[in-house]
Amino acid sequence: MCKNHGVAYIGDGKVEVQEIDYPKLALGDRRCEHGVILKIISTNICGSDQHMVRGRTTAPKGLVLGHEITGEVIECGRDVEFIKKGDIVSVPFNIACGRCRNCKKGLTGICLNVNGDRPGAAFGYVDMGGWVGGQAEYVMAPYADFNLLKFPDSDQAMEKIKDLTMLSDILPTGYHGAVTAGVGPGSVVYVAGAGPVGLGCAASCHLLGAAVVIVGDFNKDRLAQARSFGCETIDLGKDTPLEQQIAEITGSPEVDSFVDCVGFEAVGHDGKGTGEQPAVVLNQAMAVTRAGGQIGIPGLYVTEDPGSEDTSAQKGILKIRFGLGWAKSHSFHTGQCPVMRYHHQLMQAILNEKIAIAKAVNVQVISLADAPKGYADFDKGAAKKYVIDPHGMIA
Repeated sequence: MCKNHGVAYIGDGKVEVQEIDYPKLALGDRRCEHGVILKIISTNICGSDQHMVRGRTTAPKGLVLGHEITGEVIECGRDVEFIKKGDIVSVPFNIACGRCRNCKKGLTGICLNVNGDRPGAAFGYVDMGGWVGGQAEYVMAPYADFNLLKFPDSDQAMEKIKDLTMLSDILPTGYHGAVTAGVGPGSVVYVAGAGPVGLGCAASCHLLGAAVVIVGDFNKDRLAQARSFGCETIDLGKDTPLEQQIAEITGSPEVDSFVDCVGFEAVGHDGKGTGEQPAVVLNQAMAVTRAGGQIGIPGLYVTEDPGSEDTSAQKGILKIRFGLGWAKSHSFHTGQCPVMRYHHQLMQAILNEKIAIAKAVNVQVISLADAPKGYADFDKGAAKKYVIDPHGMIA
């Protein structure tokens, strides 16, 4: 039997590479004939993982992390018809059965059959069904024919793997944020947050034809990364109101579309970046989005935040100025991205060189053994997207 190693959460601020069980085509005590075993080619560290590692969720110690997975199929269950051994595939981070009411409507982020506690499931994530994560050497992926995106040419896929690995989460998530914010030709867009999802969103806004894409953050290195592919930037560390800084760029203090790529660990925009204010980005969205504009919210908000100093926020209750959004007839779109809605089209955009997402997010390939250091550096604000290469397959 092959050995397997994975990145496990072992306590606040700590992860460790451990020997873990080799995956089986099984769900509990029953066979999972609709699944496949994957040899991981690439698996990425995500900001959502950091929320758990920081102790900001109810994640149990020992949880094997990782929901951004690209791999080679090495074993197929009896009921898998169209995915074959040897295929290179992208795995959507959200697991979906393909059979329930929501899946049939394309709402694969809130599948009704893959999580016993609530709609929606994901690999290696707290409260998302208990599925083993993919920051490992091998992983089992269920409902393979429905979930997996097969790359048309394996050699081409390996040449573009640093870009294609983003199809499991951050590129579709950023794109989803832009689409739900109504971004289109000629749009003026503000993207809150210059982490990998924010940068993926900004690149997606360009792909969708936006005229001006403004990215705001406190991290100067991440803002420089945004400028490297044509974004305007706002340094939130300046003691200048956001509306004024937007007006200095566009001539107007308002934007057509606003995308929140920050989520619940937002900090105060007081010129200092100190003190958590989990609703600050949502309130800014309503302040700077024009009347009738749209607000996409792919940034993560949780039902419970035990690490918050605010007792209301610990229960997922935020203080937002909803009356302002109502008065301005804003549209809000929340929830995790239904990756399958977008990943085929975005794959074609990558393969035909319409978007250079690896360059936009500044991919850094690391070994599985270096994953703990990657987590630490990412948590310090490194302007990089860490891609784990467990088998040394990436050139």
